[in-house]
Amino acid sequence: MSIIVAVLVFGMIILIHEFGHFIVAKQCGIGVLEFSIGMGPRLLSFEKGETRYSVKAFPFGGSCMMLGEDENASDPRAFNNKSVWARIAVIAAGPVFNFILAFFLALVIIHQAGHDSPRLLGVIEGFPAQEQGLQEGDLITRLNRERIVVYRDITMYMMLHPSDPVTVEYKRTMDDGTVQTRRADLIPRYSQEYQTYMLGIRGSAYREPVTTVADTIKYSAYEVVYWIKTAIRSIMMMFQGQVGADDIAGPVRMVSIIDETVEENRQYGMEMVVLNLINLCVLLSANLGVMNLLPIPALDGGRLAFLVVEAVRGKPVDKEKEGMVHMAGMVLLMGLMVFVLFNDIVLLFFR
Repeated sequence: MSIIVAVLVFGMIILIHEFGHFIVAKQCGIGVLEFSIGMGPRLLSFEKGETRYSVKAFPFGGSCMMLGEDENASDPRAFNNKSVWARIAVIAAGPVFNFILAFFLALVIIHQAGHDSPRLLGVIEGFPAQEQGLQEGDLITRLNRERIVVYRDITMYMMLHPSDPVTVEYKRTMDDGTVQTRRADLIPRYSQEYQTYMLGIRGSAYREPVTTVADTIKYSAYEVVYWIKTAIRSIMMMFQGQVGADDIAGPVRMVSIIDETVEENRQYGMEMVVLNLINLCVLLSANLGVMNLLPIPALDGGRLAFLVVEAVRGKPVDKEKEGMVHMAGMVLLMGLMVFVLFNDIVLLFFR
């Protein structure tokens, strides 16, 4: 069951990504030769018009094969014969559609479950927050210059800046109903009990319901923004050596994570299972969008980089050289995929 759910989850995310390329290519008058979900040999396929629609054996990946995409062609409907801005739109459409999918899925989460408010449930005695006068009910709005929208923002900030002094900006609702904006300068204190630096605030994953359409849209959009920021920060931490290979989950471990999500939430009913799976889809779709925008050869971001260079120079990079760069990138990506897959198997079955 978990494998089926994983295939459906990844299939939907990839389908939307490739559909972004497909629909924008059609709108720009570019011929699409094949639209496929999965990789490897075809299992099912049919033709409609100029396009073959295929389902392939391996459910991870997909493609939108366009006329004249990787070669020169005389047909005016060929990809490389369109303006540079049309080509940029087509390539960027995949990641953009992933962000759009994440937003619409987030609408379901926020409408049904609300958002995790950064409102304090209390403070811990003997820690800086209590000493500086923060109390239950205070709404954290900023940590230094960083805007706080959800409680996870506080958790992320403390993970990245565990011992740094921080100016906390917060709002307090007074007995007469007025709201005061206050500030407190805190220096995190090390806790022997929890083995980490702490401000001494108590929050929770409890989600406050939203009551207006505007708030639903606002917090749904921020869900996407949050996961985009988290993906970017994770990539930066990886390059800085703060994230190891064991922290990177590939397809095998993602199936395991989906299985755990289903099992942990089954006791609370099918609605909770579905909501948590949708939440996982928001994370994955936003992450796929970010990863594809990285300027790495063979990814959408690598192709966008060449197109931006073309737009600036006023002429394209030599196609043979660009093809060699993308081929080298593809080899490296395939090597990385093999490594991640091997690492997944080792972590799941041998540790």
